[in-house]
Amino acid sequence: MTPTTTGRFRVHDRRRRPTDDDDPPAEFVLVELPDEPVDPTDPDATDAYDPLYAAAAGYDGALADRVRALDPGNVVEATLAWKNGTARFTEVAVVRESRFRFADDVEGMFEAAVETWQRIRADGEAVGSITTRSTDDEPNGALYVFADGPGTDTFDEVASARLPVEPLVARVNERRTDDEPREVFVLRPAAYDFVAVYVVFERDGVLARTVRDTYDLGDGLAAGLDEAADDPADVDADGDDAEFDLTDRL
Repeated sequence: MTPTTTGRFRVHDRRRRPTDDDDPPAEFVLVELPDEPVDPTDPDATDAYDPLYAAAAGYDGALADRVRALDPGNVVEATLAWKNGTARFTEVAVVRESRFRFADDVEGMFEAAVETWQRIRADGEAVGSITTRSTDDEPNGALYVFADGPGTDTFDEVASARLPVEPLVARVNERRTDDEPREVFVLRPAAYDFVAVYVVFERDGVLARTVRDTYDLGDGLAAGLDEAADDPADVDADGDDAEFDLTDRL
């Protein structure tokens, strides 16, 4: 009998897992979401989000269409079956259309991220965070900065879910009263030794589109110019009094 697992999963990424194979197949990196909420401040919270891998190709019919349409960041309800050590979807349905976007070696980094990194470096800390706000003083994102020390590859650890993003998203969801899908940007700048994880509250809001424009990560402000005209894209760093515009590529 083929063992199966049914549950709710975050599609963390689609990538080729490093193996001895010269041309490894693409796989989805999945994170199973617990049935009960996990306190993101719990030191053991990250242990609840161990990644697993599922084949990204080789499906037929309607299932193939659903698998092909999965985007990193989507939350799905799915059944996985294991055969010869490989997990494959037997059923999958998207229940939350959040998105993750990854960009390595980016040119230009917005001021709030750089200043947060400089602050945690001066304090000898490994992680720092701020809440960003629009020019209307409305919270619009949670920015986390991870120092990238010698011999470490924080960007790859986040992309592979070995350093899970899920507790950060859970913290935002816990504090927000809306039910908006989020957009999460994982950015490693070329000029600095840190990785920024930016949890933007509204997936299709002006801030998310501005970040996409700035770092060439998909549809940006051009997809919603009418809305953008009434909602400036510059945001303030909460507690920093520093105004920055993401379109100003520093």
